[in-house]
Amino acid sequence: MKRYKIILAITAVVLLQFSCKKDLEPVVYSSLTLGNAFKTKSDAIAAVNAVYARLKGPSVGDNFDYWTVRHFALTDLTTDVGHCSYGGDPGQLSNVQWNSANGLIAEDWRQIYKLIANANNAIYNLSNMSAITPEEKSQFLSEMKFLRAVAYMDLTDAWGPVVLATEKDVEEASKSPNYFANKQLTPLDQIETFLINDLQAAATTLPLNYVNNSIYSSNDVGRATKGAALSLLAKLYLRQHQWQKVVDVTKQVMDLKVYSLFSTYEGLFAEKNQWCSENIFSVLSDANVNGTELLNHFGPQQHPVLTDRWQYYAVTWDFYNSFDDADDRKKLFFPEYLGVDKLVHKQAPTLGATPPEGIFYMQDVATAKYADPNGANTYYDGHSVNILRYADILLSRAEAINELSGPNAECIDLINQVKGRSHAKLLVAANYNQTTLKDALLQERGWELFYEGKRRADLMRFGKYEAVVNGYLKRTNQTPTVVMPRDQFFPYPLNQVNINPNLNNSGRQ
Repeated sequence: MKRYKIILAITAVVLLQFSCKKDLEPVVYSSLTLGNAFKTKSDAIAAVNAVYARLKGPSVGDNFDYWTVRHFALTDLTTDVGHCSYGGDPGQLSNVQWNSANGLIAEDWRQIYKLIANANNAIYNLSNMSAITPEEKSQFLSEMKFLRAVAYMDLTDAWGPVVLATEKDVEEASKSPNYFANKQLTPLDQIETFLINDLQAAATTLPLNYVNNSIYSSNDVGRATKGAALSLLAKLYLRQHQWQKVVDVTKQVMDLKVYSLFSTYEGLFAEKNQWCSENIFSVLSDANVNGTELLNHFGPQQHPVLTDRWQYYAVTWDFYNSFDDADDRKKLFFPEYLGVDKLVHKQAPTLGATPPEGIFYMQDVATAKYADPNGANTYYDGHSVNILRYADILLSRAEAINELSGPNAECIDLINQVKGRSHAKLLVAANYNQTTLKDALLQERGWELFYEGKRRADLMRFGKYEAVVNGYLKRTNQTPTVVMPRDQFFPYPLNQVNINPNLNNSGRQ
């Protein structure tokens, strides 16, 4: 199936659009200025595509920002799941010892707000266009409001109250370069109400898919859909603990009859399978043409097949060892191999053990989730990144049902659908009560969704962040550093506090 391929230039006035043919080089679609922009439908589509591009990065030469690598530093490295053996900013996060000067915290903030700024600018200008039909305008605005909602969900997961900027601020901001310098933080409940309204409206406008779509000429599977808007809405209700609304909205997603679990867990993440019926909303790539650097960052060091990889975002041995051996998800790692350095890379038998001759004890274990050994062995790979997928909807529904009434047949079945796909040991309802099933659900979400940008938010929602992360640190002879409620949110980036002193940090500095 064809997919949109989009890229945003560093400057705000140049928009590039990729051909839908995989092997062509990117070409300049148009040079948009204040005088000629937003005049035609093609201009509108280019503006919409540029907002999608911000999920990835500013250009093909730097496609490891936001959802295509760096966002995982905040969502997974800071938990019991992710690990980085390097120093600096990622090492701080991996050791759960960050502060407001951490560069990756600042970078995530910056890239997310870039997407919001692009979306607001496009929404403002497209709303005033007369060259597109009302149907086209409604479609384009719904896509951009969905993307903006993705960004604000990530911002508020990480920082809680932030500055809510919308299309209403565009004109004033264009008149004053310091317009946002002293903006007050918007209360979290106000931001969530804003997002709910946008997502509910988008769900009524966006199509189920883009097959034979009257607005777009190809089946652009990477675009926002009705199912994506409903799924993100369900995730927001989940965060709010509005359990009945989660049950209601997840049923709407399931009743669309367009999503299902992929047959294998490994196949779901294979580079050759960039899109399938489990993917509700993903960031898509093509190796070399419009690729990302997932394989480089996640791939194993000194590997005989995946060469010149960094094992930058890896998994803790503690988490890896929590899998049952029969679970297919445990097979999606590189726990032992003969490296090009002629050393056997493997796990140490005990913490701090000295390796014998010919052995190298790895500090962590690389995952094959984004390092497909059968994929393109190139600098820029073609992996997709799933922001929303059907397994998460099933587990979210199970969580809400359990919170409302405890374990029942449907709740257990939803979890077992996910476990069964990976041949993991199935749950038996009689063995669980509401509390123990909640613990099992949190563990299941870790096994199923590691490095998909969900772990820290899950631990926070379950009220387990301090206990789980400090427990991991203790088991690995590290100092427990998590203190709640101080660490519910990250500190606002120091460089942003210097611009806007209203971003007061009351926790880690």
